[in-house]
Amino acid sequence: MDNPKEKLQRAFNKEEQQLLEEILMHRRDVRGNHFLDTPIPDGHIDTILEAALVAPSVGFSQPWEFVIIKDQTTKHAIKKTFSEKTKEAALLFKDEKQKEYIKLKLEGIVESPLNIAVFYKPKKGPVLGQTSMPNMGKYSVVCAIQNMWLMARSLNIGMGWVSILDPEKVKKILNAPSENQLIGYLCFGYTDMFYNQPELKLKKWDRKKKQKEVVVLEKYKSL
Repeated sequence: MDNPKEKLQRAFNKEEQQLLEEILMHRRDVRGNHFLDTPIPDGHIDTILEAALVAPSVGFSQPWEFVIIKDQTTKHAIKKTFSEKTKEAALLFKDEKQKEYIKLKLEGIVESPLNIAVFYKPKKGPVLGQTSMPNMGKYSVVCAIQNMWLMARSLNIGMGWVSILDPEKVKKILNAPSENQLIGYLCFGYTDMFYNQPELKLKKWDRKKKQKEVVVLEKYKSL
């Protein structure tokens, strides 16, 4: 006979809610100049990956694959495509913004002891909930990455998401299947510090938006 208690949802208390809020508020994008070379224990890597595996996914498709990268030769190959794309991106900014961009340390590919490439692997055939919005599978992978970020922060491990890359070159370096799509290239490691606020906010790259600026009640107003 089934145990009725096993079907009950777990209830959380106020202290647990506040702890989650603290972790959310103190999540940061960590860059290379703050990573330490201290190895991450295998148990912690497993914990981060398990957090990804419990993320919500459209139609319970779980369309993710993770490549664990510790080899420095592979990291340097990835870093090369970052450097190429960084030069291209710098040209999109003008004047003082371009100078600020060039000064920023935007990744920690080589410095961090662990890199994880996260891929979207399309499922063959129709997926429940994805037929009308085909990108839902990719959004599911992003949910998994967010879980990894928060779990890493709870373990006092920093994570940086590198997006200035050529996805196809990364796929080639990692010998990824042709159908796979790179969603996130992540750098993990202990850090010498976590900023109290987002680094780009502190450097005045942009301002933090307020809730009232991004929340619409009922529907958008007609133009």
